[in-house]
Amino acid sequence: MVLSLSSSFLHSALPNASPAAAAAVTPTHRRLIITSSSSSHHSATAASPVKKKHWKVGEYPGLIESSIPQMSSDKSKRTPIKNIKKKVDKKNNAKAWANTVTEALSDAIEKKQWQRALQVFEMLKGQSFYQPKEGTYMKLLVLLGRSGQPGQACDLFDEMVEQGMEPTSELYTALIAACCRSNLISKAFTFLEQMKSLPNCQPDVYTFSILIKACIDAGAFNLVESLYDQMAERLITPNTVTQNIVLSGYGKAGKYEEMEKILSRMLDSTTCKPDVWTMNTIISLYGNEGKIEMMERWYEKFRNFGIEPETRTFNILIGAYGKKRMYDKMSSVMEYMRRLSFPWTTSTYNNVIEAFSDAGDVKHMECTFDQMRAEGMRADTKTFCCLIRGYANAGLFHKVISSVQLAGRLEIPENTSFFNAVIYACSKAQDLMEIERVFKRMKDKLCRPDSMTYSMMIDAYRKEGMSDKVYALEQEKQQMVPVKVPPETESPIEEDRIIAI
Repeated sequence: MVLSLSSSFLHSALPNASPAAAAAVTPTHRRLIITSSSSSHHSATAASPVKKKHWKVGEYPGLIESSIPQMSSDKSKRTPIKNIKKKVDKKNNAKAWANTVTEALSDAIEKKQWQRALQVFEMLKGQSFYQPKEGTYMKLLVLLGRSGQPGQACDLFDEMVEQGMEPTSELYTALIAACCRSNLISKAFTFLEQMKSLPNCQPDVYTFSILIKACIDAGAFNLVESLYDQMAERLITPNTVTQNIVLSGYGKAGKYEEMEKILSRMLDSTTCKPDVWTMNTIISLYGNEGKIEMMERWYEKFRNFGIEPETRTFNILIGAYGKKRMYDKMSSVMEYMRRLSFPWTTSTYNNVIEAFSDAGDVKHMECTFDQMRAEGMRADTKTFCCLIRGYANAGLFHKVISSVQLAGRLEIPENTSFFNAVIYACSKAQDLMEIERVFKRMKDKLCRPDSMTYSMMIDAYRKEGMSDKVYALEQEKQQMVPVKVPPETESPIEEDRIIAI
């Protein structure tokens, strides 16, 4: 049985207006529909010709079998060139180890497995063909930063310098980003001062943008002004990305007047014009707060400014409508994407799965997940976080276990959000022993708990009257170093846009 996808979740025409405006007039009686149908490939398989094996030219007698009978002739046969295959095998065997190690490193980095990546990197350094490369260190530093391992990133950077590699502004910027992701702002500023003392490692607009973002997230707006002054001294002009970061920070802090001032400044500027990322920032701010009317109003304003939406823009709208359980409007946006040939991405499906997960609607959640896999979309950590929470909300704890097992088979990265979802499910099931086991596994994986982890566990133990456990967790929580958990949804400000790798 093969799932065949409908054009959208909803079978109705959307007016040519924008999705936000069109969604407003969508009949409320429409329901979200996910269809599946069976199809057989037997006839196609039977009609396709049988594939024949072709040898390489000069390796074996170059005869090609055909479905049409041919006259046998001595002239059609050639004597094979001796030892060609042996030489090729010898050459491939000589390169096999190098290919295996380097490919394993790339695979570990791609799958965000930082421990395995460091282990393979140690093996790679022990080979005779190894030569330090800036690109390898850059990828590892970014991976360690995103995995919440600033200490490992600093050790790797020191090791790189000891090996004689000259640090660059890009490598320093990646190291600063790793510190900022774990809220180690003072350490990041220490590296900034080191950059200033090195002629070939001067900070640029990307370096300052990362530091500004860290200060914004920490609510240190006074440091933001200091960084702006340092940029002015060095004749570094803030770009649109920098302004979008500050715009987002003011919005999240509820400083809407300052946010509108920055936006007005961008509209009047000739070098920092608002772009689609500015649009995404503004509508996501209002969407996350559930202010749907303001979100739609600003969407229309940006369209009038001549800014065209992208897939991320529509995903933000879908996520906002899904959180408010406005399934009609959510479906309208998805249909609008299909009509304009915008692809549905993993984030698109994640937003829909999350909407049904929060409502405990397991039937539609599973249908969406099946349709996602049928379309070839790769599930990520957020997908399984939503599935686990959805099953927990519906009281289907046996399916929580199967989801965790499936995530393991698919090699889904286990980050703080993933463990929090499992602890949430255990708390719903009032299974304190399983909470203990998951919490231990979380620490064994060197995945640091955050405030949400401790809050869920404290509430679970408090309900059972286990005051000693509550006290121990509260003490541990106070000693916790704040960690910025990577966003589970598509962020309107991406670090990939700040660091050029």
